[in-house]
Order: sequence, then structure tokens, then C-alpha cells
Amino acid sequence: MSTFNLTVVVDNKGGEGLETEHGYSLHIETPSGNILLDTGQKDALSTNCKTLGIDLHEVTALVLSHGHYDHTGGVPEVIRHNREVDIYLHSAAFHPRYSLDGEKPSMVRMPLTAMEAVMNHDDMRIHWLTRPLSPFHGVGITGPIARNYAFEDTGGSFYLDPEGKKVDTIKDDVALWLHGKNGLVICLGCCHSGLLNTLEYITVRTGEKRIDTIIGGMHLLHAGSSRLEKTVEELGRYDIGRIIACHCSGEKAVEYLDKNLACDVSFGHAGLRLSFG
Repeated sequence: MSTFNLTVVVDNKGGEGLETEHGYSLHIETPSGNILLDTGQKDALSTNCKTLGIDLHEVTALVLSHGHYDHTGGVPEVIRHNREVDIYLHSAAFHPRYSLDGEKPSMVRMPLTAMEAVMNHDDMRIHWLTRPLSPFHGVGITGPIARNYAFEDTGGSFYLDPEGKKVDTIKDDVALWLHGKNGLVICLGCCHSGLLNTLEYITVRTGEKRIDTIIGGMHLLHAGSSRLEKTVEELGRYDIGRIIACHCSGEKAVEYLDKNLACDVSFGHAGLRLSFG
């Protein structure tokens, strides 16, 4: 098995000397190339990369888990540093998007500057995720994830119009997996497809039942007690080593998982580094 090194670059929480923001970005070092999963919302990506010693020139693949502003705001910065980076995303990442969780509609789409940067990038380096792809040995990107668990929704009030007439299913939501010696390392962006839908899709696809680590946003911050109870029940069917919850997972939801799951559950933060042999 290959050796992987993971570093949380952007998160709502941060280690000493690191910028925090409502956003997420994960850097993954592999023997075949470096991957950046998402880019955060604003300036934290560039600042934290410098602090953490991560060179954006050396990123081989940029994977966008979905087209929300808090995961794509740093795209222009990545491309500015690296005109040869391969970009992986679903075409629906460009959709107009609104959240109606508040009193007024809030636009949550990918910033226009990020869309322009992608569209002006070398066409041969854009990879549209219509199916699972493997950019490197031991690494997989899901492509669109089947939604078989009906109780899992997108985790918020998301629409394609400000009037709330067209529901946004966030069909561009994707995740990554790595093959480690102790099982899968599953890397999430926001997991709008649902945590169980994502785990089922990846474990069936790979045939690997062992899950070493799940890391990333799980978008359970609005999950009610019924969903959390069902989530814990279904997660108990998996052989999971640990869960590292980031970004949009939700404090109360993570506390509930920690209390009711046998595996280790903890919060991630910008600056967190993990190694897998």
C-alpha cells in the first residue's frame, strides 16, 4: 500500500498561528502527486499554505467536492500559482445556488471569479466527474453518489432559485477515497449526498469493508434526533477506526456521534496532519 500524508489547510477551527474561516480545504500528499480537495472561502488558503509549508505549485490535482462558495473561493489562487494543475469537478458545480436557512435568500454559489478561472483553464486539464475516476494509484474520486438512504437529505434548505421553487439536490457532491494498509481513508467535502450514502457508494465500489478514517465535513449541523439515531445505527454496521469531523459537521451532532459510536470521534482543525502507511 502507498503512503499518504493529509493536512487540513482550511477549516472553521484552526491550530495556533493559522487563519480560520467558514470553509474547508484538505491537502493530500501521495507518491504519485499531491491533491487539494477544495480551496476554502477567501484568504485562509494562501495564508495557511505558507504557514504550513505547502507549495501550490506542487499540487497536481485540484478536486472540487461541490460548487459552494466556501469550498471554491480559493480556486483562482490555486490556478494563478499552477497553470498545469488538473481540475476534477462535476458540471453542476456551476449552478446558481441559494440557501433559504435564514430570513432572506443567501447566494451560496461558486464565485464568478472561480468559475471564470476554471473555464479559462486548459480544456485538456479539466476532468468532468460523470463517473468515478482514479487520478493516481490508490486514489479514487466518487463522481455522483447514489442516494439510497432516504432519511439523508442535503443538510440544508438549498435551492436553484431565490424564491425556493427549485430544490437543489447538489448532485455535484463528490468525495475521495485512499487505499491505506488498514483500510479506506475517506475524505469528505461537505457530504451533501449523506454520510451513509457516501460510505455505501465507496465500499461497494472498492469492495473494501474496513474504514481506517473518515475526515471532512458531514453537514449534520441541522440534523434532527431521528436522523442522528438512524445514522448511528447504520454506522454501527461498518468497521470504522475513527471519524475526524470538520467544517459543517455540527458541534451537537459530533458530540452525539462521539457518545454513541464505538470508534474514536474528534474535531479536525486547520493544521491537523495525518500520515497513513
